[in-house]
Amino acid sequence: MKIRVREHASFRPDKLARVLLATTPRAQLDLYCVGPGQSQKPHTHADQDKIYYVLEGRGRFSLDGREDWAGAGEAIVARAGAEHGLVNDGPDPLLVLVVVSPPPPH
Repeated sequence: MKIRVREHASFRPDKLARVLLATTPRAQLDLYCVGPGQSQKPHTHADQDKIYYVLEGRGRFSLDGREDWAGAGEAIVARAGAEHGLVNDGPDPLLVLVVVSPPPPH
């Protein structure tokens, strides 16, 4: 399967847009489209690892109570049980590929 990720980018004026790109029995690939001022509140997944890979823009990521900035070409890895979230407090849109393993039950 080939995915042209940028073609799926879709921003919402009211909140972060999460676009499901693909899912398999072992992993899920999402695209987070985060407009300026939008965020994903810190939360945990008991049994899932999450990898954020920044495609465009720059965001502030929280991981186990610490904050760090990540920009295009950088990744943040949240192991299962780690509290994590993100904020786009800059002026530009933020595009983030997100891998979740195992995928959430649907």
